[in-house]
Amino acid sequence: MVRIVTYNIHRSRGMDGRVRPERIVDVLREIGGDVIALQEVVSIAGSSPKLDQARFFADELGMHLALGFVRMFRGGDYGNVVLSRFPLRNSGCYDLSVPRREKRGCLRVDVELSEERVLHVFNIHLGTAYLERRRQGRKIVAARIIDGDDLFGPRVVLGDFNEWTAGLTSRILAARLNSVDIRTHLRRSRTYPGLFPVLHLDHIYFDDALELEKLALHRTRAALVASDHLPLVADFRIAALGGTGIEQRAGTETA
Repeated sequence: MVRIVTYNIHRSRGMDGRVRPERIVDVLREIGGDVIALQEVVSIAGSSPKLDQARFFADELGMHLALGFVRMFRGGDYGNVVLSRFPLRNSGCYDLSVPRREKRGCLRVDVELSEERVLHVFNIHLGTAYLERRRQGRKIVAARIIDGDDLFGPRVVLGDFNEWTAGLTSRILAARLNSVDIRTHLRRSRTYPGLFPVLHLDHIYFDDALELEKLALHRTRAALVASDHLPLVADFRIAALGGTGIEQRAGTETA
C-alpha cells in the first residue's frame, strides 16, 4: 500500500494570516503519507530553516525531496514540491506558463518503490483562468509530459488544477488515466476552501496498475487552520508491474 497526498499549502500562510510552516509539518505527520505533492511552496536558501520551507519539511519528516522551481517569490524559489519516503531516481520540471499570466509548472518525480518498481508522479498547479487552463492542457499533450517514451512505470498525476468543472485538461487526463471520483469516496463534490467548501480544485489521476483502496479529505483542527486547502489523501495498492497504461488508454483530445 502506498499513501499519496496532494496539498496546496498556500506558502504556509494559514487561515489566521500567519506563516507557520511548522503547522504544515504537524498536518503531514497526522497523515503519514509515503509520497506527498505540495503546491505553493516558498524556499529561501541560506535563511532560517522555516523560511526554506521545502528543506524544512523534508528534514522534519525525514523524507527525500524534489523541488520544482516555477518563479521567484520574495527572494526565494516558489513552486511545487514532492516529498517521498522512498528514494527518488530522477526529477524534472515542465513549464506550463501562459503569456501575461502567473507562471505555472509541473514537477515530475520518479519514485523508486523498489529495485523493480518505479512510480512516476506528476505534481501540477494550473492557472485560475478558463482559457489559460485550456492552453495548459494542450501543452501537456503537445510536450508529451505525461505519456513520454521514457515512462516505464505507473503514473499518478495530481495537484491543484483550479478546475472545478470538466474542462479541457480534465478531459485530456480522463482519456488517458483513471480519475478519482471524490463523490463516491467522500460523499461530497467540493473540497475548497477547507472551512466552507464550494469548489473542487484538487484532483488525482492514476494508471490501471494502481488500485485505489481509500480516499479521504484530511479535515482536522490543525488542517483547517494551516492552509486554505485541505490535503487530499489516497491509498493505492499496486495491482501490476510494468506497463504505464498508456497503450490501454491512448486517446486524443481536440480543442
